[in-house]
Amino acid sequence: MNIVCFGANGATGRLLVRQALTEGHAVTAFTRHPEAFPIRDDRLQLAGGDVLDPSAVDKAVSGQKAVLSCLGVPFSRKPISVFSHGMANILQAMRHHGVRRLACVSATPVDPRYDTRGGFIFEKALKPVISRTIGRTMYHDLRRMESLVTQSDLDWTILRPSGLFAASSITDYQVTGGLTAGQFTSRTDLADCLLRQLDDDWSIHRALAVTTVSGQPGFLRFFLTEVIGKKTALPARSACPPAASEGRPSMGAACGRRPL
Repeated sequence: MNIVCFGANGATGRLLVRQALTEGHAVTAFTRHPEAFPIRDDRLQLAGGDVLDPSAVDKAVSGQKAVLSCLGVPFSRKPISVFSHGMANILQAMRHHGVRRLACVSATPVDPRYDTRGGFIFEKALKPVISRTIGRTMYHDLRRMESLVTQSDLDWTILRPSGLFAASSITDYQVTGGLTAGQFTSRTDLADCLLRQLDDDWSIHRALAVTTVSGQPGFLRFFLTEVIGKKTALPARSACPPAASEGRPSMGAACGRRPL
């Protein structure tokens, strides 16, 4: 399948591109710095551009069968609009070229039913720090992005991972239309789940939670590497540019992993 990946040069994006190429897809990797993209393959096309540039996005979407978006920016207290503005350009390009299938990454805290079963430390320390302070502007823009996607007439799926962390391989992750008690999701699992949406009609018009089952990092490791580390790292771009739980038994077969 011809697919374009937005956010291709991010931590999840690179995993997604590698997995898609391994499975035989023809991939267009959209990145602002194609010269720095570390992957090369006969089925890989590099598309240089900014997701905030409608013409660059339109060109990348042309000729594709599906769009996978794992856009990301560092946590910031400043206003963020990359997700919503970028998605607006993606949706416009998809309509222009008649591309219908879209799977995009959001985050678990965006769900209005955000779970409260994470334990004392997670609830009293980690979640307030991220959701109400350094993550507040990011989650606000992700909500705007989700609103644009859900109001579109396209065949969309929204994936909401928990706290993202690095892992070496795909695990027995869980996918559900409801909330889970899981605190973390590996980027490898998230990339795999994004790919599984390409041939899963059940997930169309659904927002799904994705959670890694085993091998999750401890609270301290996650906070130091994925929260503090990402916040203090130099950002790749400016942050601000000019109902009830449900599951499906066959979802595990479609995703290759355990459903709820």
